[in-house]
Amino acid sequence: MTDPAVSVMLGSGGISTEDRRETYRTLVGNHFSDCENVLFVPYASDDHDVYTSRMQDFMGSEGPSLVGIHTFEDQLSAVRDAEGIYVGGGNSFLLIRDLHERGLIGPIRECCLGGVPYLGVSAGSNVACPTMMTTNDMPIVLPPSFESFGIVPFQINPHYHPGKVLFMDGDEVTNHYGESRAQRIAEFHRHQDTPVLGMWEGSYVHWDGSRGRLTGRATAFLPGAEPCDFHDGSEFDLELRIID
Repeated sequence: MTDPAVSVMLGSGGISTEDRRETYRTLVGNHFSDCENVLFVPYASDDHDVYTSRMQDFMGSEGPSLVGIHTFEDQLSAVRDAEGIYVGGGNSFLLIRDLHERGLIGPIRECCLGGVPYLGVSAGSNVACPTMMTTNDMPIVLPPSFESFGIVPFQINPHYHPGKVLFMDGDEVTNHYGESRAQRIAEFHRHQDTPVLGMWEGSYVHWDGSRGRLTGRATAFLPGAEPCDFHDGSEFDLELRIID
């Protein structure tokens, strides 16, 4: 008997134009095509009811119905019975703290590795990784551990952008002079060996347990190697190496 296929979709965020919203709705609809109801995990935000309702509105009327996990008295049973799981964005430290304190890390991992489709956006992408250590977020709370679901074998850095930040100061374009995302990922790789995928805004990764496929743009970082740009349609293995 073969293991069930893993069905994971991870998004960076940055869904701020109508074209990107349409792409999001199409991809999410296809990902959850066999699901009437999807268990939504709103713990990266503080107002769980409002967040769940807002994401349902954003998904549109043709998408699956989102049911907030916080509405269940027995959340472990809700995970075990889930047709699909969607972990929303927000603050990764807040999200991972609540997942650990509610005892949800192991059950969600087991559920998704058993074939239940998983969608994570932004912080929800971070916690799909072995750890949430490549987040961009401020540590507003202290989680008991950085350990995450580990349903993909690499790290995600959502909201990635290449180079340095420029901003408008009045009518002038000014250099921020801060660290680049690549520099921060290099800091991570001085202590960790896990490859990191820097996902550009509006991009998505589809992962089936052994192969990934990119929609949009991304940059792959491997320890001791030069960054590698991924383009729309790129396919890659568990070590973030391009598959021809």
